[in-house]
Amino acid sequence: MVTTRYDLSRSELSELLEGEPHYRVDQVWDGLHAQHREPAELTNVPKALRNTIEELLPPALTPVREVKADNDKTIKQLWQLTDGHLVESVLMHYRDRSTVCVSSQAGCAMACTFCATGQVGFDRHLTTGEIVEQVVRAAQRSGERRVSNVVFMGMGEPLANFDQVWPAVERIHDDLGIGARKITLSTVGVVPGIERLTQQDLPVSLAVSLHSANDRIRNRIAPINRTYPLRKLAEALHSYRRAKNRRLSFEWAMMAGVNDSEHAARELATFARPFNAHVNLIPLNPTPGYSTPGTDPESIIWFQDVLDSLGVNATIRANRGADIDAACGQLRAEQQVALRGKPIRRKT
Repeated sequence: MVTTRYDLSRSELSELLEGEPHYRVDQVWDGLHAQHREPAELTNVPKALRNTIEELLPPALTPVREVKADNDKTIKQLWQLTDGHLVESVLMHYRDRSTVCVSSQAGCAMACTFCATGQVGFDRHLTTGEIVEQVVRAAQRSGERRVSNVVFMGMGEPLANFDQVWPAVERIHDDLGIGARKITLSTVGVVPGIERLTQQDLPVSLAVSLHSANDRIRNRIAPINRTYPLRKLAEALHSYRRAKNRRLSFEWAMMAGVNDSEHAARELATFARPFNAHVNLIPLNPTPGYSTPGTDPESIIWFQDVLDSLGVNATIRANRGADIDAACGQLRAEQQVALRGKPIRRKT
């Protein structure tokens, strides 16, 4: 595989630029990371060195397509990697912050039935550099607005790619300057990854894609539950809470007739209350491979009220970019159809 711009550690960059004074390596490293510059923009280093960096460290991400929604506050970008695989990232501007949602894998092996990425299967893990570059590209695209938050909620299961994801988290924190509490890792319940996360120093946030607090239903919609059922997941989360003293959040994609009943709310409350967890209720983005519709807005509000009556704090997540196929994997799937020479199916 090609070594790309952000794949190298600082010491590896120093080895690559052997013969250059140490301060030059620092200038290059800080220019690429803290200042989000392209090699040609590193005007404080000699032009010959800029050209060398450009030649030896090509970008990992080639832009394929960009779509915007919400009055340009949501920007979804499709990237092609050096081996041809496609991944997505999403830049979202809010009143008080700008957040980039990054991918950690090309595709996903978790096979969650309602997820567009899970429907197309797994290609490979992303490298640390490919993950970091998504954040840098978002910072470049954001212009004067600083990217303040990073969420690992794009394509893939971050904790299944821990060996590449955690060094990326450290780089995002140490070199891109984004605070640990502004970085969120999401997992569908990979217990060994949660256990490894518990041992790390940086106090990042953890979000669990729960979607059901019933093993029978969760086995069906999130097959990882067959390996790590709710009891094992709860044990790992209790250990995480004791070690980190951080509040957990549970993600709950609202699916009509699947997890939006009063009984489902009571099961969720029973699971969430011991953690004092916050619940994010997510209007389900429709995907071609999952026929179950999302819960209607009025019923989501009702479900939130039931949780509130049961002592669970829950908010309804704003459904950003539904008109641009914002569900992870949809833009990639659409592009792959186009690349095969078939007509692109669009929602009407």
